[in-house]
Amino acid sequence: MQGLLWLLVLACLVGIVASLGSGLFHLSRGGPDDSRRLARALTVRITLSLCLFALLVIAWYLGYIAPHGLGGAPR
Repeated sequence: MQGLLWLLVLACLVGIVASLGSGLFHLSRGGPDDSRRLARALTVRITLSLCLFALLVIAWYLGYIAPHGLGGAPR
């Protein structure tokens, strides 16, 4: 199950980066139809980001992932 979780997280991250790249491409072209495509790319990025956040919260709630410190002494 954790392998599937990591695959979903990785797919979301790849989709977010691809959407950012698409948005940058359409922003730099600046044609009349590109503003609609830019808005669509940014909407996809926001949707994927929210899905990633929800996925991580659900995985934490079910116990698949656990928060930890950054290498400090245990309290």
